[in-house]
Amino acid sequence: MTHEPRFLILETSGRVGEVAVAEGARVCGVRRLEEARRHARDLAPAVRDLFAQAGWTARTLDAVIVSRGPGSYTGLRVGIMSAKTLAYAAGCTLLAIDTFAAIALQAPAEARTIDVLADAQQNRVYVERFARAGDAGAGDALASITPLSIRPFDDWLRGLEEGTWVSGPGIRGHEEALRRRQVVPADDWDPRAESLVHLGRARFLRGEKDDLWSVEPLYLRPSAAETQWQK
Repeated sequence: MTHEPRFLILETSGRVGEVAVAEGARVCGVRRLEEARRHARDLAPAVRDLFAQAGWTARTLDAVIVSRGPGSYTGLRVGIMSAKTLAYAAGCTLLAIDTFAAIALQAPAEARTIDVLADAQQNRVYVERFARAGDAGAGDALASITPLSIRPFDDWLRGLEEGTWVSGPGIRGHEEALRRRQVVPADDWDPRAESLVHLGRARFLRGEKDDLWSVEPLYLRPSAAETQWQK
């Protein structure tokens, strides 16, 4: 490869999504998807516009990087299905990135241990804890030190250890309960294209890739629609 690898990034885990293109570590263009219900409608035109802006075609991509959750069921399905389709059509690598790992990456350097939260409905949250190794600073990957789980918010809060920072979209609606805790700035609660590129590029340079046919959104429970269907 004589050029920096070219990446398409799809982030559809939350209410506001992003589509981006990056050359190496540099994000060259971003389009926002403002509503989760509009991800399916707006994603393909956003990709088309970004390719036109960069002078790329799908065949010039080296990898599609997609956020795999946890997050919005509908948004993640749209993002991952689109990523699979684009990677297959372009004949390029697919890299599925854990959304919480990208969010943890955005925490300040002084945050050595971070709990990342997302809404799991019924006053419950998805939670995963990350720790920064040694003297690693902001922008360096953190290691997950607890499995992703779903917990009642109040139970999680009672067990929150002193010195552990909190981040993630699951903070919204719980700001008052967390006002005495160490909370990452609100602008860093949602995953950004730059963070997904940081993690995806590292995997790409190691020669890693995900299987087009087996990648699925990261869920711990069925969606409300699936639960109702089973009933």
